[in-house]
Amino acid sequence: MRVLLVVAFVLGVAVAPVSRAASQPLRVMTFNVRVPVASDGINAWPKRRALLVRVIKTQHPDVLGTQELTEEQGTYIAAHLPGYAWFGQGREGGTKGEHMGVFYRTDRLEVLKSGDFWLSDTPSVVGSKTWGQPLPRMVTWARFRFRDHGGTFYYFNTHFPYRDQDVEARLRSADEILGRIAKLPATARVILTGDFNSAADSRVHAKLTHALQDVWLHAPKHVGPAKTFHNFTGHPDRRIDWILVRGFAPRSVRTVTTHDGPVYPSDHYPVLTVLQASGG
Repeated sequence: MRVLLVVAFVLGVAVAPVSRAASQPLRVMTFNVRVPVASDGINAWPKRRALLVRVIKTQHPDVLGTQELTEEQGTYIAAHLPGYAWFGQGREGGTKGEHMGVFYRTDRLEVLKSGDFWLSDTPSVVGSKTWGQPLPRMVTWARFRFRDHGGTFYYFNTHFPYRDQDVEARLRSADEILGRIAKLPATARVILTGDFNSAADSRVHAKLTHALQDVWLHAPKHVGPAKTFHNFTGHPDRRIDWILVRGFAPRSVRTVTTHDGPVYPSDHYPVLTVLQASGG
């Protein structure tokens, strides 16, 4: 750096020192937390919630997208995660129904703007559902700014319908999200997290990865199994929880398999990636 500055001075060129802040990686997690269901027995919410919080604390994501989150769960997690805030409403509006709640580190990130839209023919109508879906599906999004160096990115978090007959609804959901992303500046950095209820060889995955990168396929370092849904068995059979990006280079990706004997934090394993802003 000293030689570079001397050469710059001689040539009359102003060179700003490289910012350490700009090079700090971003830790992103997606986590289907499973709604509270009493029939889950040993894995009912009161018995696994402390473990779930411990997993999040250990992985320390800068931003976390959840699925199947209820208001009760969001309140508990926020109360036990100092240094984080969260936002998002229920898919039926307000506090009703499952949330696509987004948690973020307040010391690292600032929300410039946030909102929700529904995956339907009327995306601005709260609780709307079309395309044969039995339940409303939605996206919670935000534009974040890094507090340390001012860079920004867009974040989208979602949960696609799950039934075999919902293939068309999942494809239309992908189209709705991609349409939103297409309206952003071409240079905007984008992160999309979610439970897509689709295999990695599906048409839904192919459609989304035409515009975005799947970090599991592009990260040079992998830890844990590729598959994520295990139904509280510890034996996952599908990779349906994805992190997709644009404008970031994935450095690593991890499927987090932490459990306490037969108790699991959720019926899905969370996925964590470490991202470097491209060119940053």
